[in-house]
Amino acid sequence: MNRIKEVLEEKSITQTWLSEKLGKSYNMVNSYVQNRRQPSIEILFDIAKILKVDPKDLLSTQETKKR
Repeated sequence: MNRIKEVLEEKSITQTWLSEKLGKSYNMVNSYVQNRRQPSIEILFDIAKILKVDPKDLLSTQETKKR
C-alpha cells in the first residue's frame, strides 16, 4: 500500500499534473493512487522527487494505518 493519494491531497496536487510531470498516463497514475497497482521502486522515487517528499513518506506502514 502507498500514500500517494494522501500526499497529493496534502499538497493540493492533481493526479493529472502528476501524470504529466511523471510522463505516465492518467490511468496509470490513478491506479497507483487507488492502490490497484504499486509503482516500481524507480517510479516511487521519481514521484517522491516530483512531489518534493522523502520516498518513505509515500509508503504506508502499520503505524501510518493506525492514525
